[in-house]
Amino acid sequence: MPVTEQRRSQGNVMVVDDNPANLKLLEDMLRRHGYEVRSFPRGRLALAAADEEPPDLILLDINMPEMNGYEVCEKLKSSARSSGIPVVFLSALNAIEDKIKGFRSGGVDYISKPFQFEEVEARVETHLQLRRAQQAEHDLLERTLGGAARTLWELVQLTSPGLALRSRSIRDIVLWITKGIGISDPWQHELAATLCLVGCMALPDDVFERGYRGQTLSTEEDRMFHAHPQTAARLLSNIPRLELVTEIILGQHHPEAEAFTGEQSRQGAWMVHLALELDRRIYCGVAYNSALAELRSSRRFDSRMLAALQGYSPTQAEFEVRRVPIRALRAGMVLERDILSKDGNLLILKGGTRLTDIWIERLENFSSVRGTQELVDVRIPNLDGVRQAEEVRHA
Repeated sequence: MPVTEQRRSQGNVMVVDDNPANLKLLEDMLRRHGYEVRSFPRGRLALAAADEEPPDLILLDINMPEMNGYEVCEKLKSSARSSGIPVVFLSALNAIEDKIKGFRSGGVDYISKPFQFEEVEARVETHLQLRRAQQAEHDLLERTLGGAARTLWELVQLTSPGLALRSRSIRDIVLWITKGIGISDPWQHELAATLCLVGCMALPDDVFERGYRGQTLSTEEDRMFHAHPQTAARLLSNIPRLELVTEIILGQHHPEAEAFTGEQSRQGAWMVHLALELDRRIYCGVAYNSALAELRSSRRFDSRMLAALQGYSPTQAEFEVRRVPIRALRAGMVLERDILSKDGNLLILKGGTRLTDIWIERLENFSSVRGTQELVDVRIPNLDGVRQAEEVRHA
């Protein structure tokens, strides 16, 4: 096997040790066994490099000037970008309390100096295999839960197209924030943003409309509207591994008053809250820059999140209305008005629904079995307008 392919298959290891002889020895031995290696004599240099390009594993000395190994490990674990990297300590400190301190700071293993390279290699490969298995499980979980969330979102679109459009906008804002503040794995934030309004499916359309716009509601309507996060939490409680997503959704209205189990859920709730406040103002007709300035002046929100939104602008797609037969419908078209059965007694799809292959199949089935109108009014995005808007946005 060529060396480059062998290194790619073995993994990327970072070595941090202030002793040049140890650093050179470990670097040479690991490279001879097919690992890609980056070595650093100081903890601060290693932290900067790990943040820029996270390795698969870190071998970390404890006794170093400026910042010892425990402090380096704690800083790695406090960063969302590097918290998942396994850290193996290398040290001449062999007392039990030293090892316990290493594990408490976030290390996964401890190798005593002087070390035998066979032991180092065995432990490196063991932890790399565990890392690969964890990543594979993570990827599978992300795809599975993402698919479940998309299915649920499709149901939201069927029952309340307006609700689905707002959810899409909130999701886009949150994804822009996560990118701007450097969250490398934002799938749980994306799920929470996509599903933050799913509890509103239980509300009458006019109650959601007035509540979202901040218009007057009766006492009972106000109670119903502000209870939608709890309704969403009950729906999501049937899906395993969505605890963090559920906690973010529950905290979306008042993140400053909630008791979160961790920093990730607290940060996620603030993102969704900011996206909701921003989208609500835009939905009420406030210009984007004015809405953002208003939120900035409130001094309630994280300055990094607000700064990340400085370059964002909602893309306003232009539509043209066409009347087409059901057989000519395509995914992405938007229904201009409700579609009823031929006798007018059954609502098949609501106006405003963005068509997918499933909804088109539903229309075709109803058309062949019970009959529907032959021609359907749909809004079709003007692709030239969308493309121009995207070009302006990226510029």
